[in-house]
Amino acid sequence: MDLNTHTLKELSILIGGPVFQFLAYFILLKILPEKEQLIKFYHYGILFFNLLPIYPLDGGKIIRLFLELFIPYKSSYQLIMKSSYIMVIIIGIVGKNIQINGIVMIIFLLILITKEKHKIEYIYNKFLLERYIRKYYFLKSKIIFNENNFYKNKKHILKINENYILEKDYLKRKYQINYKKH
Repeated sequence: MDLNTHTLKELSILIGGPVFQFLAYFILLKILPEKEQLIKFYHYGILFFNLLPIYPLDGGKIIRLFLELFIPYKSSYQLIMKSSYIMVIIIGIVGKNIQINGIVMIIFLLILITKEKHKIEYIYNKFLLERYIRKYYFLKSKIIFNENNFYKNKKHILKINENYILEKDYLKRKYQINYKKH
């Protein structure tokens, strides 16, 4: 999926996971009514875990989408990474009596968050490159003062010193490759 996919479309895809899980939950209850408690236990456990505000879980992705409405794309990504670390640490502190599988899950989440954090520059460059290569039509415009302040669902005008540069012209300069014949 494009990083510049409209927020509502991306949100509908993210919500599809929990919706499917509820559907599977009700189907399993019909098929195995005698296992209702076990099914309910696993259903709510998986649902709660997946909706934690930790990136790259669905809950973290939903929070990131919400942040993108108010702050630049790169900043929203950086903020969700920091808050994901904090959330995992809080879970570790609150869950003093966590068993080995909980400890493994915490370590696994910390590894995933760290890998994502190290990819922020790559992902942001991909985000900008998509905007250069593909034609996106955004209804709202925003004046920004540097490359790190691009928003997801807006077109931009960059103000550099006293000059105004359209987004497409700025990205063309950034990504255009000049070949010289020798």
